Amino acid sequence: MAIYGTALLSICVIIGTIAGKLLGRLLGMDANVGGVGIAMILLIFTTHRLRKSGRLGPQDETGIAYWNAIYIPIVVAIAATQNVRAALHGGTAAILAGILAVVVCFALVPAITRIGGTAPPRR
Repeated sequence: MAIYGTALLSICVIIGTIAGKLLGRLLGMDANVGGVGIAMILLIFTTHRLRKSGRLGPQDETGIAYWNAIYIPIVVAIAATQNVRAALHGGTAAILAGILAVVVCFALVPAITRIGGTAPPRR
């Protein structure tokens, strides 16, 4: 099965990673600062520009949508594991802040669901 849009996503990720590492060095850290965000913004702008010029075919758009659906959860999972490691080394306050953030997010799910529109009928 051919996955269209992979080359475009790969180029954006490589550029984002390089830019994030350069930004980290400029800020005096040995880390990738915002590389994933830069890659996503670059992918959005590039896709928009290609679509506007008519050079992005329907298969490419489907492939890019596929990678967007997979890429974001993977990046969130990676960032979450890094944050947990930092919290464990950072002390009790960092762990409590993480637990509090999760509890608040779970508590807000019903409110956000009501804002989002009608719910499917219950059985």
